[in-house]
Amino acid sequence: MPRHRLLDMQRLAPCLMFVGDQCGNAEEAMELYVSAFEGSRVTHVERFASGDAGEPGIRRARFEVAGSEVLAMDSPGPHAFSFTPAMSLTVELDGADALDAAWGRLADGATVLMPLDAYDFSPRFGWLQDRFGVTWQLNLVAA
Repeated sequence: MPRHRLLDMQRLAPCLMFVGDQCGNAEEAMELYVSAFEGSRVTHVERFASGDAGEPGIRRARFEVAGSEVLAMDSPGPHAFSFTPAMSLTVELDGADALDAAWGRLADGATVLMPLDAYDFSPRFGWLQDRFGVTWQLNLVAA
């Protein structure tokens, strides 16, 4: 196959691995995320089989948020890491109402890292770590 065809088939999608205290929350988190952004949806869910170490969690799932694919999984094994604010899911919205609605859904039980406000780089921006530990930056695109 020519090299340019291989490049056409590549894509990048973040993967959210729910570990430690968050293991078992992938499905609930995914449902929150698709409810926060209009037009988002779950596209695939593969659950652990009965008796598997991760059961009743998600082995692998795919969902779309704001037009981009995201993967999610629960991982019951021992891990020396979790989510970190050094990596955020950033969503740029073109309407303040949509931004406020998404913020309201994600902010329940969250830690606010930067309050939803006007900043020199954005007319409306907020940064939070949701109740599952995933970090979100919501930005209103200036018209």
